[in-house]
Amino acid sequence: MAKHHGLNFYHKKKKINPEIVKDVISVLAGSVVMVLIAFLLVFTIGMKTSIIGVSMEPTLYNGQEVLINRFQYLISNPQVGDVVVFQPNGNENTHLYAKRVVAVPGDKLQIKDGKLYVNNQLSNFSVQYDKIADSGMISEEMKLGKDEYFVLGDNCNNSEDSRYGNIGPVKIEYIIGKIWFHFSTIEDSLGFVKSW
Repeated sequence: MAKHHGLNFYHKKKKINPEIVKDVISVLAGSVVMVLIAFLLVFTIGMKTSIIGVSMEPTLYNGQEVLINRFQYLISNPQVGDVVVFQPNGNENTHLYAKRVVAVPGDKLQIKDGKLYVNNQLSNFSVQYDKIADSGMISEEMKLGKDEYFVLGDNCNNSEDSRYGNIGPVKIEYIIGKIWFHFSTIEDSLGFVKSW
């Protein structure tokens, strides 16, 4: 018979609480169902397209496929920070452009010393992204009309966007929808496209 040396404590077997397990499974199942419903909605009322060019790096990459939520702007308006897809000047014969909304109708904006100011306040865009080398048409203050949105590429020094006359402020009627989800690339993983 072996002798036990030292103190001997009673080890109680841990029991898994069935209520906690039930709650965890319920939350996980609910999350999976919600994601599936969201994907179903986007695939039925949304559309899929590919990013062309490097203007939205590091958020989105050339060739990356994205899902566009076309329904959202039927019930609400684009907000500052949203990444939207639009037809420049409503031209249906060109590829879709993807850019970030930096100002909304009624806003006053200007680029000074490489930084974007909206309503005389430093924009979050200039906090998060590179100094803007070319002010384009907003080296002087501009006020947006009632249905106009000003958009910039996150990679602003390699972007054709609202600063230039061939694009200009984007009218709401030319905005297709909000980029909601992106598929993986070598540089990045799959995931949701976040607004600010």
